[in-house]
Amino acid sequence: MIELVIDQRRKDLGGFEVGRVLPFHAHRMVGPFVFFDHMGPAQFEAGFPRTVDVRPHPHIGLSTVSYLFEGAMTHRDSVGTTEVIRPGEVNWMTAGKGITHSERFEDLRAHGGIMHGIQAWVALPVEDEETDPAFAHHGPEDLPTYQGQGLWARLIAGKAFGAEAKVKTHSPMFYVHWALDAGATAQLPAEYPERAAYVAQGVVEIDGRQINAGQMAVFAPGQPVLVKAVTDAIVMLLGGEPLGPRFIEWNFVASSKDRIEQAKADWRAGRMKLPDADDLEFIPLPPDPPGPAPAMS
Repeated sequence: MIELVIDQRRKDLGGFEVGRVLPFHAHRMVGPFVFFDHMGPAQFEAGFPRTVDVRPHPHIGLSTVSYLFEGAMTHRDSVGTTEVIRPGEVNWMTAGKGITHSERFEDLRAHGGIMHGIQAWVALPVEDEETDPAFAHHGPEDLPTYQGQGLWARLIAGKAFGAEAKVKTHSPMFYVHWALDAGATAQLPAEYPERAAYVAQGVVEIDGRQINAGQMAVFAPGQPVLVKAVTDAIVMLLGGEPLGPRFIEWNFVASSKDRIEQAKADWRAGRMKLPDADDLEFIPLPPDPPGPAPAMS
């Protein structure tokens, strides 16, 4: 039932640690999910430096999905959006042919507090890779929930468990937040060919195997998956239909290596518009990695 267990790899992003789960060398994508970062949890005191902020940077060929358990983050982008995301809300930004954005922590800087959430990237189908960039913010009222028998669940995006979130997606997928009481069980159906469960907090048992916080279990297709909470636990379910191989380099995702090279040249030359409300600084293009960027699938 479990094909692979992926341990998060902790990375320091300038004073703020994240746990990188996807991409992973042995399993690069889960359905359309090409990137999965666990942000925090991190305690910030009021007045922390702006170096923690994520300065304006570009994307192509993907949608970014921001979801918080605690804290707040201000998004600004090149299509004119300024939006604060708070726990239980979804920021869904479609990069398509190109967008730039920043993520700032003004609220936490003013008041202090905990930052804890998930940043995911969803690759776009080939036919939508050059779609116009767009941004959508969704509150809890757009995200179906369920509660019973020790389980609380929220559908963040896509279709699952007979429900559909009011978040526009570009391919068949699901993304779910489970909160389980110790001893509770819940089942992930077999309706999608690619599925995974990430334990953000606590410990669960799946197919007789213990999965700890910071681990993602990737499942074989074709059978339902029973999850039992050993402790109180937060579990993120994700997956969908596969999209085929993708290249990823820095913040760019594409089915063509040439398209990524074009995006790099555009950013290097200043041809990508900065966010309207945050255009005084940006993250420079990093040096080329050693060797060709591998396709991801």
